[in-house]
Amino acid sequence: MPHPISTLGAFHTAISVVTFAAGIASFVRYRKIGPGSRSGRLYLIGMLISVLTSFGLSSTGGFNVGHALGILALLATLGGLLIPKIDFLGRVRPYLSQFAFGFSFFLLLVPGINETLTRLPAGHPLASGPESPLVRGALGTWLGIFVLGSIVQFLWLRSQRSRAHVTV
Repeated sequence: MPHPISTLGAFHTAISVVTFAAGIASFVRYRKIGPGSRSGRLYLIGMLISVLTSFGLSSTGGFNVGHALGILALLATLGGLLIPKIDFLGRVRPYLSQFAFGFSFFLLLVPGINETLTRLPAGHPLASGPESPLVRGALGTWLGIFVLGSIVQFLWLRSQRSRAHVTV
């Protein structure tokens, strides 16, 4: 295997998989991520641990793009938590908050897609590196899923808002 996984790498991967699963569970059950549900809280805690553990990992020997994406994911997660408290944003708060959480979920998988495709199967990885057409195609597909998912989520949030006004 060209890049053997360390103990920290295995722990980071396990935490990231749990975080991903919690995000999926939250999206499926609640159509959003947020601190109000158990899966949402697990996602938020997992995201923090996942990003913090990523700082101890580097195939290049220093700060890399994956670390920068982790910081951006943490900032997006923090934004998702803080935006609902910013009164002047008014009615767009739920949309911005969920976009921030969705963006953090998107960012969680960007390095994961590259790492998975360049490490598995062990001994004969599917891709040679981030420039590989397979990695680029997978990332492009993931971006498309994020954009489409964000649109669907915005429409759902709007329909929930409309229902709330009708039932009042």
